[in-house]
Amino acid sequence: MSDDTTRPVPAKPCGCPEYSGLSRRSFLRLATAAGALAGLVTEGLATRLAFAAGPYDGDVLVVLSLRGGFDGLQAIVPAADPNYASWRPNVGIPASTLIQLDGFFGMHPAMAPLKPLWDAGTLGAVHAVGMAEPNRSHFEAMDQMERAAPGTSLRTGWIDRVLGLRDQETPFQGTQVGSGMAASAFLGPSPELAMWSVDSFALGAAWDAEQRALWDGALRGLHTGAPSALGEPARVALGALATAAELQEAGYLPEHGAVYPDTYLGDALKDVARLIKAGVGLQVAAVDYGDWDMHAGMGSVDTGWMRDHLTELSQALSAFATDMGSRMSDVTLVTLTEFGRRVEENGSGGTDHGHGQVVLTLGGGVVGGTVHGSWPGLAPESLIDGDVNATTDYRVLLAEILEKRCRAGSVSGVFPGIGSERIGIVTPRP
Repeated sequence: MSDDTTRPVPAKPCGCPEYSGLSRRSFLRLATAAGALAGLVTEGLATRLAFAAGPYDGDVLVVLSLRGGFDGLQAIVPAADPNYASWRPNVGIPASTLIQLDGFFGMHPAMAPLKPLWDAGTLGAVHAVGMAEPNRSHFEAMDQMERAAPGTSLRTGWIDRVLGLRDQETPFQGTQVGSGMAASAFLGPSPELAMWSVDSFALGAAWDAEQRALWDGALRGLHTGAPSALGEPARVALGALATAAELQEAGYLPEHGAVYPDTYLGDALKDVARLIKAGVGLQVAAVDYGDWDMHAGMGSVDTGWMRDHLTELSQALSAFATDMGSRMSDVTLVTLTEFGRRVEENGSGGTDHGHGQVVLTLGGGVVGGTVHGSWPGLAPESLIDGDVNATTDYRVLLAEILEKRCRAGSVSGVFPGIGSERIGIVTPRP
């Protein structure tokens, strides 16, 4: 198969030694090659002992990973916290410029495209979210977050364990969009697809329908009689290619006047909408949007790196919701990032790796128009080594979405040791 892996993903130097000579893609290759497979085979099977029956009728879960460490204090700003302005005298967002949300929190003005969704109650936020133990290493935090099994030896990813709760009904059940390699949350025995785009997902030598048919027949013939471990992945891949070819021939036009930004993120979310509407059986879609590691040159409220990134994020999410229209009632989108940022700005016009983060939720079942979670405050004594104290485990949010919106039933096999705490970020699916 050929997928356009040369497509650039914008990046700025952040000064992190972790990012010098080691991309996330190469890290995932190393992690896979370094011995994770033994754990995948033995412990991963435990999540596949009992399958749900019948076709999937839950929400499509869209996981938007904001790679690099999203600074939620610049997006959903605790303007009424008296310590915010003193910690960030230069990069902080002035209260007078904010889009007011509830009298305490305000939204960065670059996020104005999202305000109608907030007012409609389909967009919400959760502040002070994080992992049980702070970790300021990009790759270690990313690995722990996507494994989501602290205190255990599980090496599978949490999305893989979600997919393992059901029999595979379609090759598109778990799909990474906008990347030729699936995120480590997919690591494990459950099959997944990874594609840069719907239109680029094709066999390199099959340039028309006739050639596709020839290659399909030849490859199916080669795998006739092969052990299922070899033959089934080939047949699944060929089925996915055939479906993608049909989608490519049909083309795609966003609906309801939606205009996606002509960017990596805009294209990826447009393809997620395309797959959902095509009814290919999508259950979990993952999209990465990086370049949030803003140690220096973050910019001001009306110009610069953060403003530009929040503008793109907001325009893309708004277009996605507009395009989906009433179908958004069957979709839940959640943002995740490996960690938040330190409360105090640094001397380079940016912020360093921190702990507590902001999660955005979007969908028809979202309890929106409010900032959920227990706000710990920004007073010095309330911080953890200069970071926002994470008062809500991110797995609690995911567990609630899976239980109430995705028909997951018990999530104890997805998030080992998860308790019964839920904070009411979504309503139960009818």
